Amino acid sequence: MLDYVLPPRCPGCGDVVDADHRFCALCWDRLEFLTGAGCARCSIPLRLDDGLTCGPCLGTPPSFDGVIAAVAYGDIARRVALRLKYGRRTGLARTIASVLSPRLDAMDALFIPVPLHRWRLWSRGFNQSQAIGAALAKSHGTVCRPDLLTRTRATPALRGMNASDRRRTVKSAFGMTARLDGQAVYLVDDVFTTGATADACARVLKRAGAGRVTVVCWTRVIRDD
Repeated sequence: MLDYVLPPRCPGCGDVVDADHRFCALCWDRLEFLTGAGCARCSIPLRLDDGLTCGPCLGTPPSFDGVIAAVAYGDIARRVALRLKYGRRTGLARTIASVLSPRLDAMDALFIPVPLHRWRLWSRGFNQSQAIGAALAKSHGTVCRPDLLTRTRATPALRGMNASDRRRTVKSAFGMTARLDGQAVYLVDDVFTTGATADACARVLKRAGAGRVTVVCWTRVIRDD
């Protein structure tokens, strides 16, 4: 009866599908899944063998140790991210987790979401990265710890900024509430653009004693999108 009244719908286009958290065939085909070879440091896809490092990471090595992104940034991926972030479609966090979970080995890792400043959290009502992290942690039988990494000052939205401006904006914007003592961390975010926010967070996590820090996100920008 519930499926008849509120049928499951595709997260990308809204068409009726056969089960919750499923994409229709057309939207699924339009998603570019990122499972191939990539840079040893930032995991950006390379037309070379795995294990090599891209030029930007050679010049300025990031503080994180890898990036696991489900899909490349595009129309469908952007639509899902915006519906979660601004449309408050919190169920999409479970959809994202269902795509990411098979790629993670999270037995001994902590899921730590990229935090929002308290004023932005108050205005938005929830943290989309925390929602994804909680869904991932639940699927792996581990914990999501939104209380460990904090945003110590408010920053303007990064949309429209270039990479250097983004780095300056988020510099010293994060802090830790506890030591991690070698703990492996999955740093959870929704969209990875230039990596400035992830790098600032990873730097703070490493200073607090974190071991390997891997960024986990729904989508990442590959080209100049």
